Amino acid sequence: MSQEELILDKLSEIANKLDEQNLLQKTVLNFNEACSYLDVSPSHLYKLTSTRQIPHFCPQGKKLYFNRTELDAWLQRNRQSTSEEIEHEVNEKLFNSRRK
Repeated sequence: MSQEELILDKLSEIANKLDEQNLLQKTVLNFNEACSYLDVSPSHLYKLTSTRQIPHFCPQGKKLYFNRTELDAWLQRNRQSTSEEIEHEVNEKLFNSRRK
């Protein structure tokens, strides 16, 4: 690989990182930005919006927009407890049931 190709690769990498940083600064994302942010394909995101499984806005009936904080909340739904958390909860319930 030549010196020029290495420089171009590094510049491309820097440009991608800057795009990612700019995306994290925005509060409202367009459809393509939401796909990148969620790391999903456009067809999957369309399916999620058409079945109303993900919060979104459609102000003029055509373009889709997303609130980044709502997407974060959507991503963090259905949290799975760790084994330690489950064990702690069971022990706590056993302890409380013995006290009664």
